[in-house]
Amino acid sequence: EIGHTLGFAHNFASSSNDRSSVMDYPHPLLDIKNNKIDFSKAYSVGIGDWDKVTVAYSYSEFNTTENEKTELNKMLLNAQEKGLRFISDSDARASGGAHAFAHLWDNGDTPNSGLEEVLKVREKAIQNFSVENIKSNDPYTVLEDVFVPLYFYHRYQVEAATKVIGGLDYNYTLKNDNQFTVRPIRSEDQRKTLNAILKSIRPEVLAIPKDKLDLFPPRAFGYNRNRESFKSLAGVAFDPFSAVDTASDMTLRFLLHPERANRLIIQESLDEDQLSLNEVFNAIIEQTFQNKKIDYYHDQVQHQINGNVLKYIMNLAVNNKSYFQVKAEANHSIDKILDILNKQKEKSIYSKQYIKIINSFKKDPEKFKILPSPIIPDGSPIGTGTCYYND
Repeated sequence: EIGHTLGFAHNFASSSNDRSSVMDYPHPLLDIKNNKIDFSKAYSVGIGDWDKVTVAYSYSEFNTTENEKTELNKMLLNAQEKGLRFISDSDARASGGAHAFAHLWDNGDTPNSGLEEVLKVREKAIQNFSVENIKSNDPYTVLEDVFVPLYFYHRYQVEAATKVIGGLDYNYTLKNDNQFTVRPIRSEDQRKTLNAILKSIRPEVLAIPKDKLDLFPPRAFGYNRNRESFKSLAGVAFDPFSAVDTASDMTLRFLLHPERANRLIIQESLDEDQLSLNEVFNAIIEQTFQNKKIDYYHDQVQHQINGNVLKYIMNLAVNNKSYFQVKAEANHSIDKILDILNKQKEKSIYSKQYIKIINSFKKDPEKFKILPSPIIPDGSPIGTGTCYYND
């Protein structure tokens, strides 16, 4: 807030520059050390390198022998050489955002490395979770509420990572300022990031461990569900499947956003080695509809995820913001899923239901409506009734 009073805007590229500005919203930085979650670097101390640049640029005074414009440009060039940069709110907040290094509540040198670390911390924290996470004489309902931000701990880093897919790196370039204008994210980085993102929709990642479910009985009197609670389609019972539905919906809504799919088409047309939309669809299908499960609980969780996969691919096939090419690729992938299901020697009732949904869609695609998953609990900012922007 002091930065705002000095005239500075948020810089949402600074978390990728080692939290170089207090005007960013970096997520608390946690990692695993000696098999324990380490909180020692959760928050940075003092102002960052970018803040020093903005203060110097805005408030430096020069003597009569110095050319002010030349000296100011030197400051910017020096910052540029150090890898410091500025990206504003509007490029960081959109669900279909393209800038691969502008995010809210992220960490890590790269979005995919940040996501890999966040998933490790989340896994460890869920393993450690127990009744000891609340105070004596607190109702178990409070334990459920404590578990909410832990279960969705990866939400912001997933959002950051999806911007790498079909993503761009660009600057607010001025003529003769020696900065590059725009370039796609390298194909190898996109593929590496896609692999990290797909981990966030694996059944073993999203399924709440069976030994934790006894910690969440129906809510106590006077502790009703609210906007920061898990949602339930099972009445008063805790609903682990709706949690999976919500979490997988979150990932797929970002990953299969029409604007992102369109950019994948553009990038592959300019460079055949780039990550393609077809490659993204194939990777998702291989992990979901072609995944061979052993554990029955995880098998049921997989169906929650599969339903969202089908929903968002169908959405791309009919969305009025999708390119013709995106619609074609999406319909091709729907046909591939149908072929996988039809080739099963013994079709389960779930396979038959998928086939029924697909055939109904193919018959009347214009009637398709994207059915909402249980809404994700409030996150950023928690406790406000104001929506600051729209998709």
